[in-house]
Amino acid sequence: MFIAKPCALALKIQASGPQKAQHNAILEKVFTAITKHPDEKRLEGLSKQLDWDVRNIQRWFRQRRNQEKPSTLTRFCESMWKFTFNLYIFTYGVRYLKKTPWLWNTRQCWYNYPYQQLTADLHYYYIVELSFYWSLMFSQFTDIKRKDFGIMFLHHLATISLITFSYVNNMVRVGTLVMCLHDMADVLLEAAKMANYSKCQKLCDLLFVVFALVFVIARLGVFPLWILNTTLFESWEIVGPYPSWWVFNLLLLLLQSLHLFWSYLIVKIACKAISKGKTGKWNPLHVSKDDRSDIESSSDEEDSVPRPQKSHHTSTNGVNSSNGTNGYLTGAAPSDEH
Repeated sequence: MFIAKPCALALKIQASGPQKAQHNAILEKVFTAITKHPDEKRLEGLSKQLDWDVRNIQRWFRQRRNQEKPSTLTRFCESMWKFTFNLYIFTYGVRYLKKTPWLWNTRQCWYNYPYQQLTADLHYYYIVELSFYWSLMFSQFTDIKRKDFGIMFLHHLATISLITFSYVNNMVRVGTLVMCLHDMADVLLEAAKMANYSKCQKLCDLLFVVFALVFVIARLGVFPLWILNTTLFESWEIVGPYPSWWVFNLLLLLLQSLHLFWSYLIVKIACKAISKGKTGKWNPLHVSKDDRSDIESSSDEEDSVPRPQKSHHTSTNGVNSSNGTNGYLTGAAPSDEH
């Protein structure tokens, strides 16, 4: 925070959060005790009770929801922390692995297994990675929940299980390969987020393209051909199947299924960007491993259009889906708010 915040302020990222909703005891009680997303029937009842226009009540709930979301400055600082960690651990992993025989010959992961030495460098690599993913697991419950909460929870659970299981069963050689391969794309993702928050759109677009290429190649190409090949076939040939072998490979296959899901999202957004002839306001928060969506907002043009009193047409929920005001690529994805 001592480094990230001055960097953010130097890039003119505002520290102020979204506009606060005016105090209203009745609406606050509904928001905190009943629902943050009132339906049309409840909106109509509140409109009659408060003598407010339905659209004003919708705007109040939208502003109140946004109050609970972190500011752009907070998100930039978090992304910078993740970027710094991922860059450090990826660099450490590359420097460590290039001196090991199993980087160049994956069959070395299984020779003399399970009686392989656990060096201090390898132990440090594992403990730091495991600590980081535990921190992500716990922070998920304190952050604003996103629509992909279940998927991200499953990802963190699978990752922690893999790291712990491989450490306990001394499958650490192949474990280091898995960790280093995954850290590669994460560095680019966090860099793209920082560029997005600082409104460096061209840099953000470039980093997104590079991230998408690295992600798809690493996790749909290198991972199955390099990692799964050695854990499924080379290990079977050298040490044979055993109970831990089945569990370990099941977890790796689960991880690969998540790779397929996220690759689909990334390619979908990239294809829509190409079809529009521009990248637009890409929001990396929706693509993969971040925690929150951008602030809900109504455009000034929308607010200026007169509407009849107590109108109940709420389909956009305050998000101008035609111009991507929620920070997403135009038409690429629905709002993360729920």
